Amino acid sequence: MILAGALLARPKWRPPPACTNNGVQDTRPDRFRTPGLHLCSMTRIGLLSDTHGYLDDRIAHHLRDCDEIWHAGDFGDAAVVEALEDLAPRFRGVYGNIDGADVRQTQPLVQNFEIEGLRVLMTHIGGYPGHYALAARPLLAAARPGLFITGHSHILRVMPDPKLGLLHLNPGAAGQHGFHQVRTLLRFGIERGKVVDLQAVELGKRGR
Repeated sequence: MILAGALLARPKWRPPPACTNNGVQDTRPDRFRTPGLHLCSMTRIGLLSDTHGYLDDRIAHHLRDCDEIWHAGDFGDAAVVEALEDLAPRFRGVYGNIDGADVRQTQPLVQNFEIEGLRVLMTHIGGYPGHYALAARPLLAAARPGLFITGHSHILRVMPDPKLGLLHLNPGAAGQHGFHQVRTLLRFGIERGKVVDLQAVELGKRGR
């Protein structure tokens, strides 16, 4: 388990000022960057997965001004859950195949909920349009979500499924363990039942 830099102190959530990321100009849309501007427009979501026990300040920078943080499984350690819970007003997650009892005590296998008029279904191993996992197919049929979120593959995907009328998101892997070359997460808003302002965030190469 590695919690780097400021995450060691697990600071409580607070609306952050505009900032830069290791000298890189912050080019995020104003509704993400400006505290309070989103209050009557959308709910801001930070989505990550497959941390495998790793969090760093770069992850925290991109999540700290979100209204909700969602994690699609393979936390790697309960301390990751606790750290993420402190970064936003609300946290939602699901456990993954590598997660032990400490994580499974607090995180479910499946999240099925509605937010801003959008039905969301999230599970760690679920596949993607045209290749849904067998266990996910009855869940999709029952929930009929507009947004289906998975992790596990370590491959970032943003794919619509016209047949089921949904958008599929997989944020890739934010941790250091795995075969992925670049660590990633997703940021987006939910407004009037739709995903808006979708951004893929590269966190740097794995191992660096």
